[in-house]
Amino acid sequence: MSDKKNIKNSIRAALALGTIISLYFVPWTLLWAWITPLPDTVQEQVENATDLGFDGIIVYVNQGGKEPASYAAGWHNSEQMIPADPQALFKIASIRKLYDAVAITKLIHDNRLSLDDTVAETFPGLQGRIENADVITLRMLVQHRSGIPNVTDTPNFWTDPPETNEEALERVLDLPADFEPDTDYSYSNTNYVILTELIEQVTGMSKFQFIKEEILNPLGLNNTFGSLQEVDINRLMSGYYVGVEEDIKTADYGSMIATAEDVGIFLRALNDGSLFEEGEQEIYSSIYAYDHTGLIPGYQSIAKYHRDIDTVVIQFTNTTDFEGYNWSLSEILYDRIVSILKRQ
Repeated sequence: MSDKKNIKNSIRAALALGTIISLYFVPWTLLWAWITPLPDTVQEQVENATDLGFDGIIVYVNQGGKEPASYAAGWHNSEQMIPADPQALFKIASIRKLYDAVAITKLIHDNRLSLDDTVAETFPGLQGRIENADVITLRMLVQHRSGIPNVTDTPNFWTDPPETNEEALERVLDLPADFEPDTDYSYSNTNYVILTELIEQVTGMSKFQFIKEEILNPLGLNNTFGSLQEVDINRLMSGYYVGVEEDIKTADYGSMIATAEDVGIFLRALNDGSLFEEGEQEIYSSIYAYDHTGLIPGYQSIAKYHRDIDTVVIQFTNTTDFEGYNWSLSEILYDRIVSILKRQ
C-alpha cells in the first residue's frame, strides 16, 4: 500500500472515530490558554504553543519602523526530531484567495474582465449544470454570494481530494443552489475553482503563473509556490492531524505553499497599497477583504494586518483536528501574540 493511500485511510479513520474524550477536555484547555498570564515576549508565547498540543508553530511579525522578526517552536518534523524552522514552507490554504482577488482586480482594471460578467456568459457549458449560472456574476463569485455549494463539503473530499479543477467542479454540478444569488453569504471554495478557470481562460496561462508575474515577481517573493509538486519536500513543514500517526504533508489538496515571511511581505503590500497600480486598490476594496485565514488537514494559518499598531502578524500551526478546537486554540494564541505586541 502506498504512503498516500495509508495517509488517506488514516485520515478517514480519524474522521470516523468521533471525539468524545477530547470534547470533555476541550473547554478546559481553551480556558487555560485564555486565562494564563501573558508572557513578556512573543518568543515565550510561541514556545508555550507546544504545551497546548501543537507539534510546531511559526510566527512572522512585520512592524512599521522595526526590523521584521521571525519566531518558531516545536517541530518541523517530529518523527525525525527536526526543530521548527521560521523559514520553512507551509501550505497556506485559503489565504491564497487574497492573491486570487488581486489577480481578478488587475484583470478588471485592464478591462479584460467585468464584475458584471455572468458564469453562463463566460462558461456556456455550465448553463443548466450550475443553478442560476445566468445570474451569478464575477463579483458574486469573489464575494461568496453566488449560492453555489462548497466543493469541500461534498462527500469524501478530504479523504479522496480531486486532482484537477475540472474534477473539483464536476463534484458540484447539478446540485441545488444553497440560496438565490446575492441574497446571502456562504463561504464556498467552488467560487474560486471557477475563478481559477476564468483567470486561465483570459490570460492563456496557469493562474499561478499569472500571480507570479503580476504579484510575486514585483515584490521579490521567491518562496511562494503554486503546488506541492514545485517544492523541495524537505523544506515543507510537516502536517499533523490528531488521531493520525503519519506526517500528512504529502496529502495534496491543491494548496499554495509559502514561507511566513513571503506571506507577510505580500500582506503588507496589499494593505499599504504598494501592490497596486493607480485605480486598482479602489477595485480591490470593493470586492474583497485585506486579511485571511487558512485551514486544511495538518495546516492552520492566520494572516492579518493590525492598523492600530501598523503591524502584520502571520501565524502558522501544523496540527489540526476534526472538532476544530485546535483552530480555536490557534486563534487564542494569535490574539495573545497581538496583545504582547500592543503592550511593548
